[in-house]
Amino acid sequence: MSDAIPAGAIEHLRAADPVLRGIIDAIEQDGGIGARGGRRGIDPDDHYGALVRAIIGQQLSAKVAYVMNERLLERFGGRPPTPAEVLAEDPEELRAAIGLSRMKVQFLRSLAEHVTDGSLQLEKMDELSDEDVIAELVAVKGIGEWTAHMFLIFHLQRPDVLAVGDLGIRSAIKGAYELDELPGPSEMETIAAPWRPYRSVACRYLWRSLDNTPA
Repeated sequence: MSDAIPAGAIEHLRAADPVLRGIIDAIEQDGGIGARGGRRGIDPDDHYGALVRAIIGQQLSAKVAYVMNERLLERFGGRPPTPAEVLAEDPEELRAAIGLSRMKVQFLRSLAEHVTDGSLQLEKMDELSDEDVIAELVAVKGIGEWTAHMFLIFHLQRPDVLAVGDLGIRSAIKGAYELDELPGPSEMETIAAPWRPYRSVACRYLWRSLDNTPA
Protein backbone atom coordinates (compact mmCIF):
# COMPACT_ATOMS: atom_id res chain seq x y z
CA MET A 1 0.00 0.00 0.00
CA SER A 2 1.07 3.59 -0.47
CA ASP A 3 1.87 5.80 2.48
CA ALA A 4 -0.74 8.36 1.41
CA ILE A 5 -2.57 10.05 4.28
CA PRO A 6 -6.38 10.05 3.97
CA ALA A 7 -7.80 13.35 2.77
CA GLY A 8 -8.75 15.53 5.68
CA ALA A 9 -6.88 13.48 8.28
CA ILE A 10 -4.23 16.05 9.16
CA GLU A 11 -6.77 18.85 9.35
CA HIS A 12 -8.99 16.76 11.61
CA LEU A 13 -6.17 15.77 13.96
CA ARG A 14 -4.79 19.30 14.21
CA ALA A 15 -8.21 20.68 15.07
CA ALA A 16 -9.08 17.87 17.49
CA ASP A 17 -5.99 17.91 19.72
CA PRO A 18 -3.64 20.85 20.37
CA VAL A 19 -0.89 18.57 21.66
CA LEU A 20 -0.97 16.44 18.54
CA ARG A 21 -1.12 19.62 16.45
CA GLY A 22 2.29 20.61 17.75
CA ILE A 23 3.73 17.19 16.91
CA ILE A 24 2.23 17.23 13.42
CA ASP A 25 3.45 20.75 12.65
CA ALA A 26 7.01 19.96 13.75
CA ILE A 27 7.13 16.77 11.69
CA GLU A 28 5.65 18.39 8.60
CA GLN A 29 8.32 21.08 8.78
CA ASP A 30 10.89 18.28 8.81
CA GLY A 31 9.53 16.57 5.70
CA GLY A 32 6.50 14.67 7.00
CA ILE A 33 5.95 11.10 8.14
CA GLY A 34 6.99 9.67 4.77
CA ALA A 35 10.44 11.22 4.88
CA ARG A 36 12.17 7.97 5.88
CA GLY A 37 11.30 6.26 2.61
CA GLY A 38 9.40 3.15 1.62
CA ARG A 39 9.75 -0.53 2.37
CA ARG A 40 11.78 -2.56 -0.05
CA GLY A 41 10.50 -5.85 -1.33
CA ILE A 42 6.89 -5.85 -0.10
CA ASP A 43 4.16 -6.12 -2.73
CA PRO A 44 1.01 -4.23 -1.62
CA ASP A 45 -1.00 -7.38 -2.32
CA ASP A 46 1.41 -9.71 -0.51
CA HIS A 47 -0.33 -10.09 2.83
CA TYR A 48 1.86 -13.06 3.72
CA GLY A 49 5.08 -11.15 3.15
CA ALA A 50 3.80 -8.29 5.28
CA LEU A 51 3.06 -10.65 8.17
CA VAL A 52 6.50 -12.21 7.88
CA ARG A 53 7.98 -8.72 8.20
CA ALA A 54 5.76 -7.95 11.20
CA ILE A 55 6.73 -11.15 13.01
CA ILE A 56 10.42 -10.44 12.50
CA GLY A 57 9.93 -6.94 13.90
CA GLN A 58 8.32 -8.09 17.15
CA GLN A 59 10.04 -6.65 20.25
CA LEU A 60 12.87 -5.16 18.21
CA SER A 61 13.89 -1.58 17.56
CA ALA A 62 13.00 -0.28 14.11
CA LYS A 63 16.66 -0.29 13.05
CA VAL A 64 17.34 -3.88 14.12
CA ALA A 65 14.10 -5.08 12.53
CA TYR A 66 15.06 -3.34 9.29
CA VAL A 67 18.44 -5.11 9.20
CA MET A 68 16.88 -8.52 9.79
CA ASN A 69 14.23 -7.98 7.15
CA GLU A 70 16.92 -6.96 4.66
CA ARG A 71 18.77 -10.22 5.40
CA LEU A 72 15.57 -12.16 4.77
CA LEU A 73 14.99 -10.45 1.43
CA GLU A 74 18.58 -11.07 0.37
CA ARG A 75 18.25 -14.78 1.19
CA PHE A 76 15.27 -15.06 -1.15
CA GLY A 77 16.46 -12.98 -4.07
CA GLY A 78 15.17 -9.59 -2.95
CA ARG A 79 11.63 -10.68 -2.09
CA PRO A 80 9.82 -12.20 0.88
CA PRO A 81 9.68 -16.00 0.93
CA THR A 82 6.56 -17.95 0.12
CA PRO A 83 5.02 -20.25 2.77
CA ALA A 84 6.41 -23.28 0.94
CA GLU A 85 9.90 -21.78 0.94
CA VAL A 86 9.77 -21.12 4.68
CA LEU A 87 8.68 -24.69 5.39
CA ALA A 88 11.40 -26.05 3.08
CA GLU A 89 14.13 -24.17 4.95
CA ASP A 90 16.16 -25.87 7.66
CA PRO A 91 15.04 -23.96 10.79
CA GLU A 92 18.56 -23.65 12.20
CA GLU A 93 20.00 -22.42 8.91
CA LEU A 94 17.24 -19.83 8.56
CA ARG A 95 17.75 -18.68 12.13
CA ALA A 96 21.50 -18.28 11.70
CA ALA A 97 21.25 -16.54 8.33
CA ILE A 98 18.86 -13.85 9.52
CA GLY A 99 19.76 -13.62 13.20
CA LEU A 100 16.35 -14.66 14.49
CA SER A 101 15.55 -16.38 17.75
CA ARG A 102 14.41 -20.00 17.57
CA MET A 103 11.00 -18.85 18.80
CA LYS A 104 10.56 -16.47 15.88
CA VAL A 105 11.52 -19.18 13.42
CA GLN A 106 8.77 -21.29 14.99
CA PHE A 107 6.34 -18.38 14.57
CA LEU A 108 7.28 -18.02 10.88
CA ARG A 109 6.74 -21.73 10.34
CA SER A 110 3.40 -21.59 12.16
CA LEU A 111 2.24 -18.78 9.88
CA ALA A 112 3.37 -20.72 6.81
CA GLU A 113 1.53 -23.82 8.01
CA HIS A 114 -1.72 -21.91 8.63
CA VAL A 115 -1.59 -20.37 5.16
CA THR A 116 -0.68 -23.68 3.50
CA ASP A 117 -3.46 -25.69 5.15
CA GLY A 118 -6.04 -22.97 4.51
CA SER A 119 -6.88 -22.19 8.12
CA LEU A 120 -5.72 -18.60 7.50
CA GLN A 121 -7.15 -17.24 4.25
CA LEU A 122 -5.19 -14.08 3.64
CA GLU A 123 -6.96 -13.32 0.38
CA LYS A 124 -10.09 -12.47 2.40
CA MET A 125 -8.41 -9.94 4.69
CA ASP A 126 -9.36 -6.92 2.61
CA GLU A 127 -13.04 -7.76 3.07
CA LEU A 128 -12.95 -8.13 6.86
CA SER A 129 -13.49 -5.53 9.59
CA ASP A 130 -10.53 -4.51 11.74
CA GLU A 131 -11.86 -6.65 14.58
CA ASP A 132 -12.27 -9.71 12.36
CA VAL A 133 -8.79 -9.30 10.90
CA ILE A 134 -7.36 -9.28 14.43
CA ALA A 135 -9.37 -12.35 15.41
CA GLU A 136 -8.14 -14.29 12.37
CA LEU A 137 -4.51 -13.35 12.89
CA VAL A 138 -4.21 -13.96 16.63
CA ALA A 139 -5.32 -17.55 16.06
CA VAL A 140 -1.82 -18.13 14.63
CA LYS A 141 0.92 -18.95 17.14
CA GLY A 142 3.24 -15.97 17.43
CA ILE A 143 0.81 -13.35 16.15
CA GLY A 144 -0.64 -11.22 18.91
CA GLU A 145 -2.54 -7.96 18.99
CA TRP A 146 0.58 -5.84 18.33
CA THR A 147 1.44 -7.71 15.14
CA ALA A 148 -2.18 -7.55 14.01
CA HIS A 149 -2.23 -3.80 14.62
CA MET A 150 0.97 -3.31 12.58
CA PHE A 151 -0.56 -5.32 9.73
CA LEU A 152 -3.73 -3.21 9.82
CA ILE A 153 -1.93 0.12 9.98
CA PHE A 154 0.96 -0.39 7.59
CA HIS A 155 -0.21 -3.02 5.14
CA LEU A 156 -3.98 -2.82 4.93
CA GLN A 157 -3.76 0.95 5.54
CA ARG A 158 -6.76 0.95 7.86
CA PRO A 159 -7.18 4.55 9.06
CA ASP A 160 -8.51 4.13 12.61
CA VAL A 161 -6.32 1.67 14.53
CA LEU A 162 -4.80 2.56 17.90
CA ALA A 163 -1.71 0.48 18.67
CA VAL A 164 -2.32 0.28 22.44
CA GLY A 165 0.37 -2.35 22.98
CA ASP A 166 3.19 -0.54 21.21
CA LEU A 167 5.91 0.74 23.53
CA GLY A 168 6.83 3.55 21.13
CA ILE A 169 3.28 4.89 21.04
CA ARG A 170 3.00 4.63 24.82
CA SER A 171 6.33 6.44 25.27
CA ALA A 172 5.39 9.17 22.80
CA ILE A 173 2.05 9.76 24.52
CA LYS A 174 3.71 9.81 27.96
CA GLY A 175 6.14 12.50 26.83
CA ALA A 176 3.76 14.59 24.75
CA TYR A 177 0.99 14.64 27.35
CA GLU A 178 3.38 14.94 30.32
CA LEU A 179 2.14 11.81 32.07
CA ASP A 180 3.84 10.43 35.17
CA GLU A 181 4.03 6.91 33.76
CA LEU A 182 3.42 4.98 30.57
CA PRO A 183 -0.30 4.95 29.75
CA GLY A 184 -2.27 1.73 29.64
CA PRO A 185 -4.85 0.82 27.00
CA SER A 186 -7.77 2.51 28.76
CA GLU A 187 -5.95 5.82 29.21
CA MET A 188 -4.70 5.67 25.64
CA GLU A 189 -8.24 5.12 24.35
CA THR A 190 -9.40 8.17 26.28
CA ILE A 191 -6.59 10.40 25.01
CA ALA A 192 -7.06 9.14 21.45
CA ALA A 193 -10.85 9.48 21.34
CA PRO A 194 -10.69 12.90 19.59
CA TRP A 195 -8.41 11.42 16.92
CA ARG A 196 -11.16 9.18 15.51
CA PRO A 197 -11.52 8.22 12.68
CA TYR A 198 -7.79 8.73 11.99
CA ARG A 199 -6.04 7.11 14.95
CA SER A 200 -3.69 5.19 12.63
CA VAL A 201 -2.45 8.49 11.20
CA ALA A 202 -1.94 9.86 14.70
CA CYS A 203 0.10 6.77 15.58
CA ARG A 204 2.33 7.33 12.59
CA TYR A 205 3.05 10.88 13.69
CA LEU A 206 3.77 9.70 17.23
CA TRP A 207 6.21 7.09 15.95
CA ARG A 208 7.86 9.66 13.72
CA SER A 209 8.22 12.00 16.71
CA LEU A 210 10.51 9.36 18.21
CA ASP A 211 12.07 8.47 14.85
CA ASN A 212 11.03 4.91 15.61
CA THR A 213 8.45 3.96 12.98
CA PRO A 214 8.15 0.14 12.93
CA ALA A 215 10.08 -1.44 10.08
